[in-house]
Amino acid sequence: MRSVRTWSAAVVTAALLLACPPSTGPDPAVETIPPRFAGQDIAWGPCPVRGEPVECGTVAVPLDHDRPDGETLDLALIRLPATGAPEERIGSLVINPGGPGVPGTGLFHGSAFSEDVRSVFDLVSFDPRGVGASDVLSCGDLYALDDARQDIADVHPDHLTPVHLQPLDDAARRYAASCAEAAGETFLAEIGTVNVVRDLEIVRDALGDGTLTYVGYSYGAHIGALYAHTYPANTRAMVLDAAVDTDGSTVEIALDQAVAFQGAWERFVAHCAATVEDCPFAGETDPDALARELLDALDSDPASVDGVPVDGRLLLLMATSALYREETWDPLADAFAALEREEEGEPEKGLRVLYEELFGGHVEEEGEEPVEPGPGGDHGDPRAAYTAVTCADHASPAGIEGYRDVAAEAADRSPLFGADSVWEHLPCAHWGRVERPPTGFTAPDAPPVVIIGTVGDPVTPYAWSHDLADRLDHAVLITYEGGGHTLYGSGRVPCVEEPVDHYLLTGEPPPDGSRCPRV
Repeated sequence: MRSVRTWSAAVVTAALLLACPPSTGPDPAVETIPPRFAGQDIAWGPCPVRGEPVECGTVAVPLDHDRPDGETLDLALIRLPATGAPEERIGSLVINPGGPGVPGTGLFHGSAFSEDVRSVFDLVSFDPRGVGASDVLSCGDLYALDDARQDIADVHPDHLTPVHLQPLDDAARRYAASCAEAAGETFLAEIGTVNVVRDLEIVRDALGDGTLTYVGYSYGAHIGALYAHTYPANTRAMVLDAAVDTDGSTVEIALDQAVAFQGAWERFVAHCAATVEDCPFAGETDPDALARELLDALDSDPASVDGVPVDGRLLLLMATSALYREETWDPLADAFAALEREEEGEPEKGLRVLYEELFGGHVEEEGEEPVEPGPGGDHGDPRAAYTAVTCADHASPAGIEGYRDVAAEAADRSPLFGADSVWEHLPCAHWGRVERPPTGFTAPDAPPVVIIGTVGDPVTPYAWSHDLADRLDHAVLITYEGGGHTLYGSGRVPCVEEPVDHYLLTGEPPPDGSRCPRV
């Protein structure tokens, strides 16, 4: 049985501010691969994943790129060879699925890409440093900070006194200290995106590609944008789907995400009212207040779904997860509708459909061989790398009062999703030294970059993609008018798939400002 705590770790994934000083980051003119790590020969070996004939290997990178003669790390890689004739092969297409903290080898889906792309590219993904099979980072008690956050979940941040906040601050401080103790301060100082980009350059070289072709989703878009800035001459084509805010502080980002989740929730409510006959949110009802009543009722009397107690906390996590994909809006709407039906067993039935849709996973057919995950399929501590990279990449308030101020604004703007998204980043107030990536970079010497933004994205607000496209000197923006988080490779929107495929195959970008209606 999966506990509520387990789902909390799996789903969470993303004022008075301390400004992060602008910088230019690694100088593209001098950033080169140390001879010790250049020209590596990857020893590919079979490692069947989801029935695809993939291969796995490793690439060595320095722990500290400024001290290349020191300690090294092994990055796990996975590859699906091109299906076409060798003479037609363009090279490798490197894919990062997002995160931080998500293993590329564990979430590898070669079948997500069109046959035109698969025929000429080896599809490659990797586990960034500290993730999956690449020296996975684990910290201390996974749940102490969750429990401290839960203790204040029902109190508006404006009403939290220092007495209320002290246990939460203590838990965040202990978690940060446990990360430093488990991984070492040197490792944590080098885990941020600036070093992931340097690792990616070594991966490109080891793959034998003169230039990089890359698709990055969500956090992977940050990696790609910084790579294009740092290694413009080695960039061939780059797709950044659901771009992140590369400049904001942790609490600024959390506030933006709370507002984006609220917008996605309101889109879902409208969808529910228009498509479900007994949608509880139809009419003059306050959707946020009614949802809170339904969640509180489940807290008082949890439903049992296949032996799992579904209380209000778990249903809210399920709703958060369902907003990531428009395809799961219907079962979410049915689940809420079922909670108000009077027939015995109806709430459990509706919740079971949603639960299985979100967490059911792959069901093996009779006689089918078991499907093994990639080497990074076990996330280990799903918060550790996420927290470590976030704290490394972004400035944070130095004290808990700065978090409380932004948490209060988030709670006002998004009653269901707001405040906790800010408290999640509190360990960053107690983090050690880091090498922070540059801000405000424009990649002036890179070739055209394609950015995909979704208007109703609940996780990476559309404004982030729009702002990055405006900032990068040679970027074009494709806008999808629907909802959900990340899009390319889903096959759902030909208006996006076809021009992006063409760009990857030829290097010719679509027109800037292309817009695709919701399907």
